[in-house]
Amino acid sequence: MSAQFLAPAVTTEEEELEQTLRPRKLDDFVGQDRVKEQLAIALQAAKSRGEALDHVLLAGPPGLGKTSLAFIVREELGVGIRCVAGPALDKKDIAAILTSLGSADVLFIDEIHRLSRAAEEILYPALEDFRLDIVIGQGPAARTLTLDLPPFTLVGATTRTGLLTTPLRDRFGLTFRLEHYAPGELATIVRRSARILGVEIEEEAALEIAGRSRGTPRIANRILRRVRDVAEVRHQGAVTTAIAQEALLLLEVDEAGLEKMDRDLLWAIVERFDGGPVGLSTLAVALGEERETIEDVYEPYLLQQGFVQRTPRGRIVTKAGRAHIGSQRPDSEERLF
Repeated sequence: MSAQFLAPAVTTEEEELEQTLRPRKLDDFVGQDRVKEQLAIALQAAKSRGEALDHVLLAGPPGLGKTSLAFIVREELGVGIRCVAGPALDKKDIAAILTSLGSADVLFIDEIHRLSRAAEEILYPALEDFRLDIVIGQGPAARTLTLDLPPFTLVGATTRTGLLTTPLRDRFGLTFRLEHYAPGELATIVRRSARILGVEIEEEAALEIAGRSRGTPRIANRILRRVRDVAEVRHQGAVTTAIAQEALLLLEVDEAGLEKMDRDLLWAIVERFDGGPVGLSTLAVALGEERETIEDVYEPYLLQQGFVQRTPRGRIVTKAGRAHIGSQRPDSEERLF
């Protein structure tokens, strides 16, 4: 098996740091115990038989480790990997990528639910029979050229499982849904990342960061990097609970993990529309944001926390949402804590 690394080169310092913090082995991956157990069995079985791993579909909200698991599959199998984004692919790209894969290599497609229909149809015979059908010519003179492909593993990542077509979804032998992390698991991730970054951090400080990370490792690592900056610039470098709280106050992340825009959205509904209901388009105009941004970026966490409800007439702020932001706009920074 080829161990060639086929992923695109990392180009920015932030991406490079993100890659450094990713776990490289299944044993280093924190949380998602059910997924890890099933994946470990499948990996061991594939290695013992000398076969490519079944195609894997990873579903769940952004930042929970889908990309990390794809790289872990590559590491555990000792093969190459090619990473691409679904929206950027057409059928010619798919054909070129498939013919470049080595035996048992991993093809990772992020946002696979956004593949074009033409690109998706090229994948069907490749996933099922490891063959590529290429149509040459047009009209009555057209003919189909069939190329045999080496066995490979497609790892698809999606945040919108419902947008996957049934024929594509059915071709995955392993389907896993990743769930949000508990604060204790996130604190473990924060401490591990701090060790990699060479940052000394108190146990309580790690828990403070974990508690405001929305159950998401990517957010926890992002906050940790910003807390590290405050600790190095304003203090002696070590992260204490007081320093973590100071940095979180600067970042305007409150105890529920809400950021300024999240609170602005709640306040817009409460102050301008008497708590709702208010239509999404009207809310978007009031906030100066796109409908899609509100619906896809801000609303999911507010809905998950029970601060907002969607009704047939529009969005409303719940009692829990009102209680969280209080009866007055939090002009004082202390209201974040």
